[in-house]
Amino acid sequence: MSTAVSSNGSVANISAIQSGASESGFTQSDVAYWAHSGTGLYEGKGKVDELRLIATLYPETIHLVARADAGITSVADLKGKRVSLDEPGSGTIVDARLVLGAYGLTEKDVEPEYLKPGPAGERLRDGALDAYFFVGGYPTGAIVELASTNNITLVPISGPEADKLLSEQKFFSTDTVPDGTYKNVGETKTISVAAQWVTSAKQADDLVYNIVKSLYSDETQKALQAGHAKGKLITLENAVTSAGIPFHPGAEKFYKEVGVLK
Repeated sequence: MSTAVSSNGSVANISAIQSGASESGFTQSDVAYWAHSGTGLYEGKGKVDELRLIATLYPETIHLVARADAGITSVADLKGKRVSLDEPGSGTIVDARLVLGAYGLTEKDVEPEYLKPGPAGERLRDGALDAYFFVGGYPTGAIVELASTNNITLVPISGPEADKLLSEQKFFSTDTVPDGTYKNVGETKTISVAAQWVTSAKQADDLVYNIVKSLYSDETQKALQAGHAKGKLITLENAVTSAGIPFHPGAEKFYKEVGVLK
């Protein structure tokens, strides 16, 4: 029997898998890559060698939310602005720093704040913040709510700067937030990381094989297609994308059997 346990996100989930407190968990592809390689958030903390991928699930879009009257139309316009980068120790703050760096900026070039998305949205609503970074699938409820009461924009993360970033950091992909996802916000080109289901190499091959087989069964796929918009993206084709860490052998066996992995 499986049990769902709430946590503080990607880093906490990987720690729980590493310690044996959890058999599996969800993480962002960037955090999984850093953990396995001992880079980024895990610089100097050692590698989580036994972290293995069960499946890539769906894109987690980088939202750069700004007040419409803040005069921010590109990442470069953040210079001198009040910007929340998310909390220290979060995957979002590392992504935010990478995005700033791609456009020639550092934290010293902005007035940085370190808030969770909820408080950041409240400060933006009150005029005390110009922009904030959020990583998550769209539409995200907090931004839908913010856009219903305030004029906001999504700042594009695109162009040669973004292209260079994607070539350097393989866990990023191009993404587009469609027109009308948020009130009065047009189509916005941006980048994303992937939501991934990960486990330990210590978990039995047949257990993971059967989990993956069940996840991509006709019955489960029908249920996912009928649910949240992101459920429609949990497909076999997406399962093997953005794989910055090795697949668990049980998952790899299934994907090879069905022909989505060579």
